[in-house]
Amino acid sequence: MAERSVTVVGGGLAGSECALQLARRGVAVRLYEQRPHGTAPAHHTERLAELVCSNSLKSLREESAAGLLKHELTQMGSALMEMARASAVPAGGALAVNRDTFSTMVTEAVEAEPLIELVREEMTCIPSEPCVIAAGPLCSPALFSSLCERVGAQHLSFYDAAAPIVDAETIDRSVVFSQSRYEEGMGDYLNCPMDRSEYDAFYDALVGAKRVVSKDFEETDLFNACQPVEEVARKGHDTLRFGALKPVGLTDPRSGRRPWAVVQLRPENADCTAYNLVGFQTNLTWGEQARVFRMIPGLERAEFFRYGVMHRNSFVDTPRVLDRSFAIPGTGVRLAGQITGTEGYVEAMASGLLAALNTYADLTGAPRVSLPNTTALGSLVAYATNPETDPYQPMHVNFGLVPPLEGRRMRKGERYAAYARRAKDDLAAYLQTRGDLFDAPRTGRPE
Repeated sequence: MAERSVTVVGGGLAGSECALQLARRGVAVRLYEQRPHGTAPAHHTERLAELVCSNSLKSLREESAAGLLKHELTQMGSALMEMARASAVPAGGALAVNRDTFSTMVTEAVEAEPLIELVREEMTCIPSEPCVIAAGPLCSPALFSSLCERVGAQHLSFYDAAAPIVDAETIDRSVVFSQSRYEEGMGDYLNCPMDRSEYDAFYDALVGAKRVVSKDFEETDLFNACQPVEEVARKGHDTLRFGALKPVGLTDPRSGRRPWAVVQLRPENADCTAYNLVGFQTNLTWGEQARVFRMIPGLERAEFFRYGVMHRNSFVDTPRVLDRSFAIPGTGVRLAGQITGTEGYVEAMASGLLAALNTYADLTGAPRVSLPNTTALGSLVAYATNPETDPYQPMHVNFGLVPPLEGRRMRKGERYAAYARRAKDDLAAYLQTRGDLFDAPRTGRPE
């Protein structure tokens, strides 16, 4: 039998996980990593799976989406999750790692694997099929150009400008009302009305809030293309009232009059379990976002599924160019990691694991992985590949993506615990049906 082999491009979290998983299943891997000969602005070492920002992988609590994802990866046999736990440092209820120990462990595991050839070169074009592109959010210009040729430049983005997303259950419906502009009765948008004094206080807090200090490579293109809400506000006291916060066509049912200003909330999914703040792409620090945006009437107790972000981030329009396995349809090319628009360290590991499993399924003629959308990872995949997700912006796992529970309304803690129980049960049942992938024995190098 001819040798099965796969090329993986990128030695970050997704690429390293993918390579190790394929090798475990007897697939020969050629893993390309441009460092140390080529460098990306955010990296500092030549080790694989380098954590370029925080050393925290977020909560371990399985009643949180981040903690549930870690449970799911452990059940699915993630190699990097095992190394993260082995290199953990004290961090309360979070999983934080010694970043040097973690990246060293990953590098040594890859280098010790006889089925992986680590090639320290830049890949400038999409290689012969099959392959997994896990080049990260700062993909090299040459490789990104090659990807443009495959999917079309109109389906690629060069920066991430996402507004905050809040938990629908934490919105005060006694203040916030449902109405679309110039329409009678209920509408698709939720509206947070402000009177003049509330707007003035919000404006002062917004323009005085602390911002993220961007690296040089994040600044010019991004801020020329898309202005943060705080930068728009700095152009004049009433700029927002004639822009994203304009109240025209809306009537506050409490007063029967048009508000002085309105912050609109748009559903993030069909189940309306999460809403984004329309026009609120921002460069404020996360702490300042929580402080300032909770000044908006009706959002005083809002819980954020995602804070707003603005930075350089090359990613594809996944819902329109990739299938549910993150493959370019009709090709052997699959994407993994942040280039697909899935954000976060653990999410990158997860996408690398899924890329390996689906690539192995393609090589062996087995069905691809189809995780229940009640799981943390399954719900993220469903969001990222749903054609109704438009416009598409990068996302990490959160409970706003999972289908709502049936039955009585629950408090947040009880509801999240129920989400976790359902996800665990559904994942366990699914894994029992897929021993062909998850229990695949290591077969060694195919003959």
